[in-house]
Amino acid sequence: MTLQPNAETPRRLRATTILGVKRDNAVALAGDGQVTLGDVVLKHGARKIRTLHDGRVIAGFAGAVADALTLFGKFEAQLKGWDGNLRRASVELAKEWRTDRYLRRLEAQLLVADPESLLVLSGDGDVIEPDDGIVAIGSGAPYATAAAKALLAHTDLDARTIVESAMTIAAELCIFTNDRFSIESVRRDGPETVTVEGDAAADERELPVDGALPPDDPRMVAATEDDEDDEDDLRSGEVGAEPDEVDDDEDGY
Repeated sequence: MTLQPNAETPRRLRATTILGVKRDNAVALAGDGQVTLGDVVLKHGARKIRTLHDGRVIAGFAGAVADALTLFGKFEAQLKGWDGNLRRASVELAKEWRTDRYLRRLEAQLLVADPESLLVLSGDGDVIEPDDGIVAIGSGAPYATAAAKALLAHTDLDARTIVESAMTIAAELCIFTNDRFSIESVRRDGPETVTVEGDAAADERELPVDGALPPDDPRMVAATEDDEDDEDDLRSGEVGAEPDEVDDDEDGY
């Protein structure tokens, strides 16, 4: 028996464009909302961008949704373990993703960012930081990247406006990209505060860099309860060791 070249193969979920732009003290990520199965559009308003680490980090994914959500969970755990150090958490996730027999089967790419860094992570162990502060993943990546490069070079627009405008251009060219965007941005307003903007932070919040919360902040109650739980664990000897300090200047990104 000879297999025909046009033999039917399982259809795979695809359709994504995720674009990240870093400019000055701000970084913005945008993702379209289209999900297709073969030649059928299944969903128009999927959210492929989310905020992590109390809104200080934003991340987007391209690929299988379940795989991406698994990786988001792993990445968030690394961020917590390395106290929000995006570069270190990215390197450690890439190591685990590359070497773990289960994780390396996951088919997705991640785009992660904070006001200092914009990185692409893949299952091949890649941790890549673009030279010009522009990077995109997914089916419409070339169109979105080209548009963003032109806007960054020839306009004074901020990062959030650039990603929105570039994604609009990509949506007109890529059949797997629509114009139902979700956009998140984070900017550093000096040494003391980080400001979060986007759908996940409809009302703009200012978060202290040192993580301290005002006494009347509703999140303070949860934080106090967590501290009490940690003290109980410490008395019972159940608190694990903290990660060793590492040199952030590690090769690979």
